[in-house]
Amino acid sequence: MSKMKSHSATQKRMKKTASGKLKVSRANRAHLKGNKNKNTIRNNRSAGFVSKADEKRIRQQVSQVK
Repeated sequence: MSKMKSHSATQKRMKKTASGKLKVSRANRAHLKGNKNKNTIRNNRSAGFVSKADEKRIRQQVSQVK
């Protein structure tokens, strides 16, 4: 059986922190900010982390996250 390939699109969206968590950027940041709440815009600035429920599945997809 062939080796399992890593998912390169997922790799580009993730960074591994020093503690080993997977850091991702948040959605709804790019445009159409005029009709978004200011609290939403401010909260989207901070980084998001992959949830515990999804972490095992995503770690299988990406083996070479930087």
